[in-house]
Amino acid sequence: MDDSIRLSAVQRKALLKACQSRSGSENGRRANVVLLLAKGWSYRMIRDALFASFDFIAGCAARFRQGGVPALLDGKGQADDVYPLWLIRIVQWLMTKTPQDFGYFRSRWSCEILAEVLAWETGERLSRETIRRGLRRMEYVWRRPRPVVGPNDPQYAEKLGQVRQMLVDLPADETAVFQDEVDIHLNPKIGSCWMVRGEQAEVVTPGNNQKVHLAGSLHWRTGTLLVSEPESHRNASLFVAHLDHLRSRLRGYRVIHVVCDNARFHDCRLVQDYLTRWGHRIQIHFLPKYAPETNPIERIWWRLHEAVTRNHRCSTLAALIDEVYGWIGTQTSFYTQTLAQYAQAG
Repeated sequence: MDDSIRLSAVQRKALLKACQSRSGSENGRRANVVLLLAKGWSYRMIRDALFASFDFIAGCAARFRQGGVPALLDGKGQADDVYPLWLIRIVQWLMTKTPQDFGYFRSRWSCEILAEVLAWETGERLSRETIRRGLRRMEYVWRRPRPVVGPNDPQYAEKLGQVRQMLVDLPADETAVFQDEVDIHLNPKIGSCWMVRGEQAEVVTPGNNQKVHLAGSLHWRTGTLLVSEPESHRNASLFVAHLDHLRSRLRGYRVIHVVCDNARFHDCRLVQDYLTRWGHRIQIHFLPKYAPETNPIERIWWRLHEAVTRNHRCSTLAALIDEVYGWIGTQTSFYTQTLAQYAQAG
C-alpha cells in the first residue's frame, strides 16, 4: 500500500527539525513517518525501516492531513528547539491566506496584524517583536517580491520546443540571435548602495526625463552582444534598422535566425515588407508570449542596468549613452548566459 504526501518547504523544514532534535520521541517518529511518505515510501517499506505498525503509520498520515504539522507534533515532550505551534500556524497563514481573509482591509501581512490574528484565533498574545524574531528564526525576510506575468501562453512548450530544435539543427552556414529592445532613461533607476546607518544617500535626478531605445541581439554561437544605434522611438523602424545591422555584422552567414518576443511591431506591415525582400537572409522566430525568461538577452539588459544606469551621475543623455556603449564594448562574450536557457542545444 502507498500513501504519499506532498510537503511544502516550510512543512519539510519543521518536520526535519523535529526528527533531528528528538529522533527517539513520539513527535520525532511521527515526523519521520510523514517525511518518508512524502518521499513516496510505501507503508511496508516504512514498517521495515522504522519497525512501526501499519496503524501507527496510517495514524500519522491521518493526523497530518487533518491538521498539518501542528496536529502531528502536538504531543508532550517537544524539544525546545522544535518550532512552536504558534509560529508554524502564522507561517501557514503567510503562505495560504491574506489579512482580508480575517476581515482586515489590508493586502499584506505585518507583524502587528499577525499578532492580532493570533490572539483572536488562538488566545495566545505575543508582541509583534516576538512574531518578527520567530519569522527570522524560520528564515523569513521582509523584502520586495518579484513581479511575474500572470497570463500563460497555451503554446508555451510547443514554441519553446521549436526554438530549441531550430538551434539543434542549425547548419554551419546559418546562425541565430536572441533579439530585444531596452530603454535608457536619463532619470536614473534607483538601486541599493552602501550608506551610513541612520542617513539616506541621495541620487540627483535631472527632473525632466529623456530616453532613447536600443535594439540588441545576443549571438547564439559566440555570445557576442550586437547593439544598433539608439533611436527615439521603440517601433518597427527601430527593429528593421537593427535587422539591417545584423545583416551587415553577420554577413558571413547565409541565413540569420532572429528569435524575439511578440511585440506588435515585430510582425507589422513594415517588417513583412522587409522580409519579402530579405527573407532569404532573415528568418523571424517568436518566443512564447508572457515569457521574458525564455530570452537570454533579458538577463544582459539587467546587467547593463546594474552596471551603468542605476544611480548614475550623468547630467546629459549623450553622456549616459556613451557610458552604455562603453560598458558594451568591454563585454567580450555572454556565451555562458546564452546557453543557460538552451543548454541542450549547445
